[in-house]
Amino acid sequence: MPVIRLNPWTGILAMLLILPLGLACADTELDTREHVVKVVTVTDGLEHPWSMAFLPGGDVLITERPGRLRILRDGQLLPEPVPGLPEVRAYRQGGLLDLALHPDFEDNRLLYFSYAGNHADGITTHVARGRFEDDALHDVQVLFVAEPASDNGRHFGSRLVFDNEGYLYITVGDRGDMPRAQNLDDHAGSTIRLHDDGRVPEDNPFVGRSDARPEIYTYGNRNAQGMALHPVTGEVWQNEHGPRGGDELNRIRAGVNYGWPVISHGIDYSGRDIGEGISEQEGMEQPVHHWTPSIAPSGMAFYTGDVFPAWRGNLFVGALAHTHVTRLVMDGNRVVDEEPMLREMSQRIRDVRQGPDGHLYLLTDHNNGRLLRLEPAD
Repeated sequence: MPVIRLNPWTGILAMLLILPLGLACADTELDTREHVVKVVTVTDGLEHPWSMAFLPGGDVLITERPGRLRILRDGQLLPEPVPGLPEVRAYRQGGLLDLALHPDFEDNRLLYFSYAGNHADGITTHVARGRFEDDALHDVQVLFVAEPASDNGRHFGSRLVFDNEGYLYITVGDRGDMPRAQNLDDHAGSTIRLHDDGRVPEDNPFVGRSDARPEIYTYGNRNAQGMALHPVTGEVWQNEHGPRGGDELNRIRAGVNYGWPVISHGIDYSGRDIGEGISEQEGMEQPVHHWTPSIAPSGMAFYTGDVFPAWRGNLFVGALAHTHVTRLVMDGNRVVDEEPMLREMSQRIRDVRQGPDGHLYLLTDHNNGRLLRLEPAD
């Protein structure tokens, strides 16, 4: 069990440190198996932050689910949100969600973002891009709209990743309507692959089929809210929420059916079986790793820095339900060990990123959300 190490404080500060980090501003030292880390609050005052992006020059952009894009500059959260966003529908799990910089951001200043928006008498996942200059968004273009829309407020997916060839990957949840994830004529429950300008790549696996949407790259996905590029292989990896148990970690490969809801390692919230009540079926992919009970995985990052040398090559996944960060030790494409970390903080970890400085950064999904930085304590 990790042990909290507290620096010597007095009076009220000492009392505050026994509270969850969400209620206290003081830095906290925590033991992990490989490193003693100091958890530093970079900023607070964020309303349900969802994603972050590190800009050249040191600024950090942070999304707030209610529909605001914020700038962190020189350690200070600027009071005014970034202007120029399209209309965002902040409804239940929807709102302003992920961020991704174009691979040539330093030259073209293109910022990509996902959000829930109104469409065809419903609400659905949108992806747009705009030119970020002078602390504002300009020339915003909507590149993708998941269809058909729904009046449901669940499972928007919405993680964004560029691969090494410049393709944009987008996750779309099943919108709380399970059978949609097996329908290739429906964007729900899939991973989308596009060119950076929204065009469909000619080699997408279902291009040319009359019964399938050409943007779809994988299907049978429930609600993927974590996605990262493997630093060695260049493959896209993804985690997705299961129901009661059966959260998954997957390698994303063209045309693969990941099985939801026909197969699952979890059960329904009612306690009943999911789909056919089986966890394997021919033609449907098994996860690299799964969690039962569910941890509700969200943002994730492979660690490649030098600040924490014993963590190099590990995969870090934020957990919403179990309020921790889980460290996965990898051997090739296998998970060989797992360490739940930072449970003492009791924080919903929405996003995990490696910063340009080699530290790990976390976003906590709360009314008073925080940006946290993990530093070596020794």
